[in-house]
Amino acid sequence: MSAGNAITLVGNLTKEPELRFTGQGRPQATFSIAVNRRRLNQQTQDWEESTSFFEVVCWGDLADNVANSLDKGSRAIVFGRLEQRSWETPEGERRSKIQVIAEEVGPSLRWATAEVHRTERRTGQLRPVTNEPPSAAESGVGYEEEPF
Repeated sequence: MSAGNAITLVGNLTKEPELRFTGQGRPQATFSIAVNRRRLNQQTQDWEESTSFFEVVCWGDLADNVANSLDKGSRAIVFGRLEQRSWETPEGERRSKIQVIAEEVGPSLRWATAEVHRTERRTGQLRPVTNEPPSAAESGVGYEEEPF
């Protein structure tokens, strides 16, 4: 992962992780995470809050584990990279959005406890570790398609 494109988020899931499978059977999980910030307004001495929402995409065993471990409202830590997706709608309009492609996801233990269970590694499902995202053929999603 490029140090210039690394992002770490800590927040709460705003919906259940959605687990899907590519045409080749590769798992993909997506979820949204809300990141809250709180700061003291120096002029009014009042606390002000703001929230940002991020779409997170997980692949492979990470996708399976996220779907089986996290629920809406769970506080999570996400480490990954930003990636912009662009596509054209059937009406010919260009659209794009920025997603977080997760490398690691875990529960936040600040206000909760977790019990860890090691999963068995699947054989034949691993792809070499690279800094590159899965190809359109591997992911089963073409960049000309509208993301789900």
